[in-house]
Amino acid sequence: MTQQPIPPSQGAVDRARTADEVLDGVELSGRTVLVTGVTSGLGAETARALAGAGAHVVLSARDTAAAGAVATRIREAHPSSEPEVLGVDLADLESVRALVDRISERRLPVDVLINNAGVMYPPFERTRDGFELQFGTNHLGHFALTSLLLPSLTAAADRSGVPARVITVSSDAHRAHPVDLVDPNFERRTYDKFVAYAQSKAANVLTTVELERRFGGQGVHAYAVHPGVCATGLARHMSRDDMAEMKRMSAGSPNALTNLKSVPAAAATSVWGASAPELDSAGGAYLADCGIGAASGHATDPATAAALWELSAQLTAP
Repeated sequence: MTQQPIPPSQGAVDRARTADEVLDGVELSGRTVLVTGVTSGLGAETARALAGAGAHVVLSARDTAAAGAVATRIREAHPSSEPEVLGVDLADLESVRALVDRISERRLPVDVLINNAGVMYPPFERTRDGFELQFGTNHLGHFALTSLLLPSLTAAADRSGVPARVITVSSDAHRAHPVDLVDPNFERRTYDKFVAYAQSKAANVLTTVELERRFGGQGVHAYAVHPGVCATGLARHMSRDDMAEMKRMSAGSPNALTNLKSVPAAAATSVWGASAPELDSAGGAYLADCGIGAASGHATDPATAAALWELSAQLTAP
């Protein structure tokens, strides 16, 4: 299937700013932040930076040994921090529910949830629950986690008087293809890894829009993040042909694949979304380069957002 070129983000502010620069002078003591996908790359850097600002960081990943190693490095860098590791496999809804049960049992308020984990351009595969892997992991796993954590998020907002936040790492790749609400899991269509990834990232933005509509007034604000292009383990499934296709898709953004961000710069927008007080009045926004950007219309349409929410709730119900 032919993809449309991805245009550049609008409203970009500062693409070189790092996570530590964003948090310079910020105090997050007393705030609990849950970050998914923390074993390397953006997740590990996001967690490290937030812990350095005083947040209690919960590191969540499928590979708990690797997450534990990240926790050790955080403690070495910030001796007063107490990061903890809780395992979860976002491609397994039973695992997601088990994580939330552990958090609920401990009555742990979650002030900020950062849905960072993801998979990009893998060969066709289904999750344990039968979903296409990219839609199932990038969207449905995080949708279930977010939905089930809403009591913890609202409790945190009530306790602190400060709105809770849900940050979901999307991508400008969402511009290339909308969500197919009829066949999101490629049960009728021929699998296309690029279409699948794009629709999963569009789903992240749509969920942000609907989450804000439903719960923004209850003290839970939602933001979608485009981190920028950065060399991380997310690209482990990519071939040379895939890189050529990405180059064609990003034709509207000159040098997008050569002028890469560093990991600290790529993590900066998630950290900014998690901490910037000025964003309390901008719930539902699409963030890029530590500024408010503009997502594609197909990813911000209110009717589509509501329909996707209902579909996702049905698909992830026990």
